Amino acid sequence: MDATTNAAHEMTLTVRGYHLDLYGHVNNARYLEFLEEARWAWFEQRADLSSLLGAGTAMVMVRLEIDYRHPAGIGEHLIIASRIGEIRTRSAVIHQEIRLAESDKPVADADITVVYVDQGTGRALPIEGRLREFLDVLS
Repeated sequence: MDATTNAAHEMTLTVRGYHLDLYGHVNNARYLEFLEEARWAWFEQRADLSSLLGAGTAMVMVRLEIDYRHPAGIGEHLIIASRIGEIRTRSAVIHQEIRLAESDKPVADADITVVYVDQGTGRALPIEGRLREFLDVLS
């Protein structure tokens, strides 16, 4: 299934000069920032994530897989689509895709695995209750 078909959230971003590397296209590290910005915008639109997590807990990225498909340049508009790919007992996978707005050409896609942790112990906690409901709505 195409990742954008069931996208829970889409955000548009314009490539600026400071996003570029010496070759004149978006630096690979900037894509990670774009993906993070889109995730925060998505979560903020749906709910107050800090109230869902509670005191002493956090949602932490533990794995990132990214494939770069096509370079993006200055002035281009990027659409970043985000959705939950899978919810497991103690982790969830967020799938994100970046594409050129003008042509719908894929630029990059990523799978980000996150866990819900107790900040005191650093141990993964079960994804359940209100947090599970929140993630289910995003899938």
